[in-house]
Order: sequence, then structure tokens, then C-alpha cells
Amino acid sequence: MSEQFDFESFSKSAIEKLKQGKPLTGTDGVFTPLLKMILEASLDSEIKDHVQETKPQKNRRNGKGTKTITSGLGTFELETPRDRNGSFEPQTVPKRQVSISSDIDKKIIGLYGLGMSYSDIQNHLKEMYDFEVSDGTISSITDRILPEIKEWQNRPLESVYPLIWLDAMHYKVRDEGQVKSKAIYSILGVTIEGQKEVLGIYFGNSESSSFWRQVLNDLQNRGLEDVFIACIDNLSGFGDAIEDYYPKTEVQLCLVHQMRNSAKYVTHTDLREVMKDLKVVYQAPSEQKGLEALELAREKWNKKYPAIFRSWDKNWDRLANIYKYSPHLKRIMYTTNPIESYHRMIRKVTKTKGAFSSENAILKQVYLAIMNAQTRWNGQIFHWSAIQNDLNAYFSDRIK
Repeated sequence: MSEQFDFESFSKSAIEKLKQGKPLTGTDGVFTPLLKMILEASLDSEIKDHVQETKPQKNRRNGKGTKTITSGLGTFELETPRDRNGSFEPQTVPKRQVSISSDIDKKIIGLYGLGMSYSDIQNHLKEMYDFEVSDGTISSITDRILPEIKEWQNRPLESVYPLIWLDAMHYKVRDEGQVKSKAIYSILGVTIEGQKEVLGIYFGNSESSSFWRQVLNDLQNRGLEDVFIACIDNLSGFGDAIEDYYPKTEVQLCLVHQMRNSAKYVTHTDLREVMKDLKVVYQAPSEQKGLEALELAREKWNKKYPAIFRSWDKNWDRLANIYKYSPHLKRIMYTTNPIESYHRMIRKVTKTKGAFSSENAILKQVYLAIMNAQTRWNGQIFHWSAIQNDLNAYFSDRIK
């Protein structure tokens, strides 16, 4: 832009527009032309200097192009100068840049991380900033966090996590024209200092102990050497996999899952009474008392529901670890509720999606939800001092 900017004229024009009820920002906003003038003046100064520097190549101006720019003040058409030999690379607004506000990009990523759909994001930006953004642009902007996600997935872990919970979520993903179910494997841990941390997330076609072995192998490769207690559901072969990779780890089967599994075999009329009798088993103060309560329940219900007691007998060694723990430690390790609570936080963000377009689409949203969760988790878990004392007593030779 060759003419000098006349601030006095702009001020008079702006006052008149405000009197007419024009908004401050937006496509027709009072201040949007000011931003356009400043940018075009800066570009004009850049092309002038560039042509001067490249005179030996007989370079000169070669007209102007236009492109639509989005900004916090609104959307406008920006005139961009060109040079004859095509060597001009503007710094004010680079050639392929169509947004001059990194705040807008952060806003889009933030809204996406809160679970807003593309259409919701588009409506919000239109209302707040008076510019439109395509699905492709939103996808492109959110894709910028993929390298950050990859770095997070491969980050080194601490050598010891006293407590971990492992479980999987399931999502629908469009794959080669079909909607398929995918499993996301999650590991939630607690550090020596009592901080909750998501150790990693992994994709599989379905939950299986063989895939969990791949996950455990990755955790070892990233530096995890020891786990004191791991709480899991009753997936076949899962406990064996953990003990193969971490032989010293006490695998605690989730007693809530065990109770749910038992309830599957019981008729509605007996359900309350059977659950009451089994609840006495895991609430017993010692393993001996727990076994006695199990035998009483067996005498009462085995003839009618033998499958219940086959399951308790099969899983007893890993269910009974709970009797070793103090009340505070028992309260958080008898169930996978901590990781299920984390999963509920994730699902609040992802519930607007019927099916994701790709694994990367899930990964981006889950990762952003994890980062938000980590912020809320800032601080030690409840009753950590008491839990830490018990860990020091039980595992003193393994605490580094």
C-alpha cells in the first residue's frame, strides 16, 4: 500500500460508523479496516526493501494478489504484493498463512479438546469472531498437536509406580468405508510422590491379553522397572501377562468386576440376597474370615448357582491380595474405579461422536482430555500420607 495512513481520517470514519451502530469487530467492524491497512502497509514496506535488495537480478514489483484473512477482529480481503521473479517471501503474513491469530488456533484446539463438534466450533467462531472456518481447516489446525502426542506417547517413565490400574475403552471408528470397534488401552498410575499420571494410551482392534503384553513391553522399554500393586479386571490371561513382565507385582483383581460377573448368573428375585452374602466376603478383615464367609455363601447358593463359586475359586489368589492392605490402601485398590472414573472424564468429551473418522481423530481428543485431567489432578491423591506409610512398610526394599 503506497499511500500514507491517515489516522485522523480513519478516526472520523470510525466515529461515524459507531454512531451508525456498526460493531467494533467482525467483517463490517470499525477496527477491521485499521488492521487491514496496517498489514498492507507492512507488506508494502517489505516488497520495497526486497526489490531494492534483488536489483542485480532485475527484479521489480509485479502487481498484487488477494487472499481472505481471518483474525480476532474479523475476516477481510488482504492485498498481497508480488515480485517479478517470485522470490518475495513476506514475513508480516507468509504466503500460505490465512489466519494471523495464533489465539484463534489455540481457541479451536481448546474447543475441540472440550468435545465440541466441528459444527459447534464453526458456530462459536462465527458468533465470537465473525469468520467462517471449514472442516478441513479445523482438522488441519488440530493435527498440529500430533507430533506433541507422539512425543508424549514415547516419553520416558519413572522407574517405579507403586500403584497402577489398567483397563480399556471402546470406540467406533470409520475404517475403509465400515464402522469398526476399536479398543483404547489405558494405564493410570500413581507416582512415588502420590501424583496421578496417565502412563499411556494404545490402540487395538479388541481387548486381549496378547495385546496387553505389547503394552507392558512398551512400558518396560520406556523405563518402567517396578510396580507394587496392579489392579485389573478379570480378562483371561491379563494377570499372567503382568506377572510375566513384572514378577514382583501383586495383581489385584477388581472385586467390583467379580461381583458384577457373579450377578450375571443370578435371577432377579435372588440378586439382592446373593450380593449381600458375597459382599461379606470381600469386606472381611482377613483372608481367613473371607474364606469362611465364602464357604457360608457356597453352602447357601452353590446348588442353585455353582458358576459363581467356580469363578471365585479360580480367581481367589488374586482377589485375596486385598486382605494384605490397610484400610486407606484397600479403599483405592479393591476396584478399578480410579481408571473407570478417568474413562468417564474422557467419555464426557467424546460422547458427541457417533463414530470417529480415524484413529488420529480419537487420539487428538483423548490426549487433550488427558491434559485437562492432569491439570485437575494437580496434587497428591487423597490420604496419600497414610497410603505412603503402608507402602513403605510393605515394599520398603523396593522404594527408590
